[in-house]
Amino acid sequence: MTVYGGDHPEYLRDAFRSAVHDQVLRPDQVVLVRDGPVSHELELCLKELVATSPVEVTFLRTETNRGLGPALDLGLSACRHDIVARMDADDVAVPHRFAVQVPIVRDGADLCGAGLLEFATSVDDLVGLRTPPSDPKDIARYSRLHDPFNHPTVVYRRRAVDAAGGYGDLPLMEDYWLFVRMIAGGARVVNVPEPLVYYRVGDGAYERRGGRDLLRSEIRLQREMLRGGHLSRTQYVRNLVIRGGYRLVPTVVRRPVYRMVVAPYGARRNRARDDQGPAPHDSKPHDSKPQDSALQD
Repeated sequence: MTVYGGDHPEYLRDAFRSAVHDQVLRPDQVVLVRDGPVSHELELCLKELVATSPVEVTFLRTETNRGLGPALDLGLSACRHDIVARMDADDVAVPHRFAVQVPIVRDGADLCGAGLLEFATSVDDLVGLRTPPSDPKDIARYSRLHDPFNHPTVVYRRRAVDAAGGYGDLPLMEDYWLFVRMIAGGARVVNVPEPLVYYRVGDGAYERRGGRDLLRSEIRLQREMLRGGHLSRTQYVRNLVIRGGYRLVPTVVRRPVYRMVVAPYGARRNRARDDQGPAPHDSKPHDSKPQDSALQD
């Protein structure tokens, strides 16, 4: 879990407790990264969480704000265990999140995501549901246009992340870029359709999905995907038009488009797959790259 100056103490406290105190399967180690200076109130909250945690906390501090990608890489370097879970500082994990996802990774997956529930003021104030595609082929196909994982829900093997080069420093797109590289490298990936995290959207979440800064990161991401062979030239142009245009439209347009088109995609794909009957060994994670062309049309 990384924390920076823009986080709220009360949200952080709820997130930390949900991922540590309230879990059926508690973590063995918590790595908490304070990325740059924070307010006095937030610093007191961090000290309280470290002091009262029922499990060991490795607390790392940086003097300047490095950004999410570098902060996550720093945190990963301090993890003593190979299975690592991401947790954002303003979300809430359901109590059985790790009990569901950790066994899947233990059984062979390199990366396991899950569905999430969007909430506004409290977890009782639900405003949306994001169901990711669960079949590895759908995940690979979807990754050419969208992030196929709800990034606050992921549990992965640290060595698989290291093999892909870590998060790196691609602001606002570091998760997506990492997941694309993991898929292309042959990581075994799977999504649990069940929502295992409550995702806070009450503080301008849809506004943050647009703007010129995000557009610049979007263009850089698409260039990196093209350069790495993850996209064809046609797919690259398509993505710039669709994803770039999405970043520039007003929030009043962006919100319903996301709710109607992007968020339900996984549910539609999962229903279509179920209608065709279960795939062999459907209960176990599959190899996301059965052929070298898994990321090609």
